[in-house]
Amino acid sequence: MDPKDAHNCLHYTSPATGWSEALPLGNGRLGCMVYGRTTTELLQLNEDSVWYGGPQDRTPRCAKSLPKLRQLIREDRHREAEQLVQDEFFSSPASMRHYEPLGSAYLEFDVDKKDAVTDYQRWLNIQKAICTVAYEVNGVRVRRDVVASYPDNVLVMRITSSKPISFSVKLNRRSENEWDTNEFLDSVCAKGDDALGSASITMLATPGGYGSNRLSCVIGVKCFPGSGTVEAAGTCVKANTTGCLIAIGAHTTYRHADPAFAASSDVSAAMRRTWDELTSRHIADYQRLFNRTSVRLWPDPTDIPTGVRVVERTSEDAGLVALYHNYGRYLLIASSRDGSKAIPANLQGIWNPSFSPPWGSKFTININTQMNYWPAAPTNLLECAKPLVDLLERMAERGRRTAQYMYGCSGWCAHHNTDIWADTDPQDTWMPATLWPLGGVWLCIDVVKMLHYRYDKALHERVFPILEGCIEFLQDFLIPSADNKYLVASPSLSPENTFVAETGELGIFCEGSVMDMTIIKSALELYVWSHRMLGCRGSLEKQAQDMMARMPPLQINKEGLIQEWGMKDYKEHEPGHRHISHLFGLYPGTMINPSESPQLAEAARRVLERRAAHGGGHTGWSRAWLLNMHARLGDAEGCGRHMELLLSSSTLPNLLDNHPPFQIDGNFGACVGVLECLVQSSEAGEISLHGVHGITIRLLPACPKEWSRGELSGVCVRGGWVVSFRWDQGRVLDPVHVHATQDDHIQAQLVYPDGELVQVEGFGEHELRRTGGLV
Repeated sequence: MDPKDAHNCLHYTSPATGWSEALPLGNGRLGCMVYGRTTTELLQLNEDSVWYGGPQDRTPRCAKSLPKLRQLIREDRHREAEQLVQDEFFSSPASMRHYEPLGSAYLEFDVDKKDAVTDYQRWLNIQKAICTVAYEVNGVRVRRDVVASYPDNVLVMRITSSKPISFSVKLNRRSENEWDTNEFLDSVCAKGDDALGSASITMLATPGGYGSNRLSCVIGVKCFPGSGTVEAAGTCVKANTTGCLIAIGAHTTYRHADPAFAASSDVSAAMRRTWDELTSRHIADYQRLFNRTSVRLWPDPTDIPTGVRVVERTSEDAGLVALYHNYGRYLLIASSRDGSKAIPANLQGIWNPSFSPPWGSKFTININTQMNYWPAAPTNLLECAKPLVDLLERMAERGRRTAQYMYGCSGWCAHHNTDIWADTDPQDTWMPATLWPLGGVWLCIDVVKMLHYRYDKALHERVFPILEGCIEFLQDFLIPSADNKYLVASPSLSPENTFVAETGELGIFCEGSVMDMTIIKSALELYVWSHRMLGCRGSLEKQAQDMMARMPPLQINKEGLIQEWGMKDYKEHEPGHRHISHLFGLYPGTMINPSESPQLAEAARRVLERRAAHGGGHTGWSRAWLLNMHARLGDAEGCGRHMELLLSSSTLPNLLDNHPPFQIDGNFGACVGVLECLVQSSEAGEISLHGVHGITIRLLPACPKEWSRGELSGVCVRGGWVVSFRWDQGRVLDPVHVHATQDDHIQAQLVYPDGELVQVEGFGEHELRRTGGLV
């Protein structure tokens, strides 16, 4: 392990005993979990387009029953409303498609389990995105390095040893823990190429059967000149060598008509390069993204193995928090890259070990997929969010059918899940989640808000028609409230939560839940902003402004809490619920904040206290959401507590998030949560035709006392500003570097932890000191 990169390394002194200890690699499309074994090494493989089956026609034609459903909801006839939904509004088949593993590659070494292994080390260097395993066995030094190369479109491994070693390479679709699945229907063959001194394995399979998305995986093995021999033997490749290169490629018919040819071409091209060429191309590409932003915290005992640091958490290890943040950026780059027919990170990024993954490892869009991309803009990784835009474009097309057939509305909508085929229909038959048509609207909000951090006109022009389709849907979908004062969504719910009506009956559906109305108001505001930024004509700006004027305000109930179910103050059935949807306006929204809406902020604080008192935050992603919300309230102590609980209760030895089971959203949510503790920005003025003016940037707004010394660089905030600074004992050190990236007349106000203000204005680099002057 390179000492200069130690602060950005996960390292261990023994092989992984299971998936939760294996280390992830990815090039955005291909992924693997590296176990680091000394007898039979396992690379558990994924490819982002390996999904069971193909597109489905599931849209219920239920628009004629929508008026009746709305009447039942308004009259508090909850059982009848839910029965109607069950009878007419659910899809058939009920479920979308699910994500599957690509397969497993094994390297079976000619050693016995009883052979003594000494000086064992394995590490993942997230500064370079290289995973390494090194050890000595029977007097032979062995080292394996693995990278997932985006430029060369392959996984590639180098094996070196001090003396010749023998091993076999095998490939199949089996999962070590799922021997009973019928997904083992694959064909595997091996062949040699004596002229090139190489051999390869090709696997073919069709997840979901005939007519579905077919896949091919190819493994090539080539010895370094004069280092040994390699040959094909049945379905495997055998080698005896002191040095070889192994390349793994895979494709499906989602992108290529002939996936076997495409995978073989990638492997052949990679094997024509040297290891140094492959790694230099990989590192240059990866660091172009990763090095834009960084966070360091001290103390940072990098000599302690990572798994031990997770288990034995102490206040003298702030460095683990910084590593967790930087790891989140690594995971985003590894699981979401722009490219042909790009696919965003799903519930497990791209690292799914199961043929029956939890929740299908789909795209859950009532918070989880959104949370995956919360770090993209602040960490200057807007390119990594483009696969989400690709998916949104396909959802907008398919969602028009859903909007028309289910609600009789124009525009488009999507419910709380989608899949690789951009399915927008209801998923499952779980009443608290299934009939919720605002998932697509929320995705649009988050994508457009990214442009406030780093404006990209071309991307804005691409996203605008998608957002406009949402506004078209909302224009038709909203109805007048019972008193005709407001416009409200109906049916509406607070995702996955349940209330107790005045009759004592449990209910799901309401009119205008706070979550829904906050999302809708945000979408309308962003639409008006987009309309003005792009100079659009003949669109829905006037209608959007009229709708904004009729949005109901946030309400505080008699207990001093934000009222969750909108127009009626229902009681909570589960006060410690993992979703905190009615605080959307606090985070990721900006409608609730201590400076501009102190009463709402206090009511939000009381909601968080109530959730915590009843066991809230018991899932990894929920804990990460709480971290961000406490940061927005300036609650440094609460932030420190939730980060510690996330590490101690919801983090696996490989630092992946534990829902449980594994979901990657907690990693991404906490990644941005760390930044929210260290720097925040808010819009303190009008949104002009040319950009966001009047930005307030707060330094260390909610920094826990345990993070008393550190530095950050390259963090993006609203208005196109980039911020870098150091601090010690809670005091920001001179100078603070800020960079205005938008060529416009923009200004910002920096707020130091003690309240001192420093003004900055103009395009380019600025170096600020506590004197308040520019240097």
